[in-house]
Amino acid sequence: MARVVLKNVTKKFKEVVAVDNISIDIEDKEFAVLVGPSGCGKSTTLRAIAGLEEVTSGEIYIGERLVNDIPPKDRDIAMVFQSYALYPHMDVYNNMAFGLKLRKYPKEEVDRRVQEAARLLGIDNLLKRRPKALSGGQRQRVALGRAIVRKPKVFLFDEPLSNLDAKLRVAMRGEISKLHNRLEATIIYVTHDQVEAMTMASRIFIMNEGRLQQAGPPLEVYESPANQFVAGFIGSPAMNFFPGTLHQKDFSYYVDLENNQLKLPSSFNQSISPYDGKSVTFGVRPEDLHDKDFYQGATPESTIRAKIELIEPLGNEVLFYLILGKLPMVAKLDSRTRKQVGQEIEIVLDLPKTHLFDVKSEKTIV
Repeated sequence: MARVVLKNVTKKFKEVVAVDNISIDIEDKEFAVLVGPSGCGKSTTLRAIAGLEEVTSGEIYIGERLVNDIPPKDRDIAMVFQSYALYPHMDVYNNMAFGLKLRKYPKEEVDRRVQEAARLLGIDNLLKRRPKALSGGQRQRVALGRAIVRKPKVFLFDEPLSNLDAKLRVAMRGEISKLHNRLEATIIYVTHDQVEAMTMASRIFIMNEGRLQQAGPPLEVYESPANQFVAGFIGSPAMNFFPGTLHQKDFSYYVDLENNQLKLPSSFNQSISPYDGKSVTFGVRPEDLHDKDFYQGATPESTIRAKIELIEPLGNEVLFYLILGKLPMVAKLDSRTRKQVGQEIEIVLDLPKTHLFDVKSEKTIV
């Protein structure tokens, strides 16, 4: 396998900048996920690595080799697309073997690789079937097998699970993760689904408007987002954001929030002291909000009162859509909560887990 490095890569389509001066270093055997909303440039970046898009400027290395001017077939990569793109007139065996046959591999080597990949993917009993006789998950396994038999330096996945139903997507996420562990492969995976990114990646690269916003292990990015965009994109449901004002009183800092004064942890003091008396954006995740009736350690300075607008029971937890003054918010509460729509509820914030952002730059303060 191989390390993949992008140095100051830019891709323009006439006046449109699809990828804007991105630098990425993906280690050998790493599972890297490029994630972001539609149009953020993640698929264009992947296609540039594959050689399907010529970069406007910058350098791309696979291993130690600069590949900017090397055609896709010579980059030693294998790509799995959103569309399975199987040959309908060929059975599974020949779909997987076709690329090897084109490259004039010996028949025995072709058979060995196909059988080996089929066993790995659990489709060795399907080798004589044609694609029309396969389920969506089986077709995706065949597409994976076609890539595996190549034994490339790098696997590229472009939203490969988008066409599958929800249950099958969860199952295939696990299959691809296990496959990565077995092959010890370098995988670069593109998705718009932040749940896929969080559950599969060893590192995630969050993109927006063609720029890299943050890179790091999933939990690190979740707990310490670099800016408001990352904080809002990673996590489901999304983080709640509120306009607030900071002020100091009796050597402690408070944030004024819709007629509530929340006392911030002393660990925040050094970072937030330059913002005393200034407006900030206050962020709190739905899972860091709690029903006061089922939370120990609540204080008046960590508790707010909100009105319930909508309730979505999910089994072991419940989503409450609330109104705080005039501001909407979402709380993921204990399933024992028995409040009803139209009632008020006292919500306790886990203040050490809250976030503050600069209003102008949207960068994280703490």
